[in-house]
Amino acid sequence: MDKPKIDIRLLFETLLKEMGPQGWWPAESKPEIILGAILVQNTNWSNVEKSLENLKVITQFSSHKIKRLSLEELELLIRPSGFYKNKAQTIKAVFAWFEQYNWDYQFINQQYGEKLREELLTIKGIGFETADVLLVYIFDRPVFIADAYARRLFGWLQDDTFDTYDKLYKVIKLPEDFTDTEAQEFHGLIDEFGKRYLTNKTKKEKPFLNKADFLF
Repeated sequence: MDKPKIDIRLLFETLLKEMGPQGWWPAESKPEIILGAILVQNTNWSNVEKSLENLKVITQFSSHKIKRLSLEELELLIRPSGFYKNKAQTIKAVFAWFEQYNWDYQFINQQYGEKLREELLTIKGIGFETADVLLVYIFDRPVFIADAYARRLFGWLQDDTFDTYDKLYKVIKLPEDFTDTEAQEFHGLIDEFGKRYLTNKTKKEKPFLNKADFLF
């Protein structure tokens, strides 16, 4: 027997009502979002903030200034985020990729269409999660981000284990009328819910969600 499906629209509206808008992704520009999306892998946001502050002081998040940094200089600036050697290489690769299109997000969107995710995954260091974050927050597409907090939430709702990104990504389909803005907010709400209720430190606190309300 197939597992019950989840009413994504109702889940989104309930999370929004209970927790309010999250304003995620926290950044003042798209280059800053790109940097954050790369730096946040395998670390927490507080470490990312330290790296972003270092970059802001030196580059003001200017793509041209970041491009001119040597690999060693970049590694030093992002060291608080961990895995700094790999992340520095990824930043260099991603910024070079955007540079070839003159940072024209609309052109890139039109150029690749439905194959944009596939193209992003060809960039060195870009995996499923980072690609989807870029689709949602850089290219304004209504895409589901199956990150660790999402896997915990949907695993809890369905009494299942989503041990890989792709396993959950293939199961969850956003409603056809879901907007890019809602997709951005949904990701922020899921992460905030996960931090409040689904980490090892907070699992004893009972979530305000009733599983049965969202299953059909």
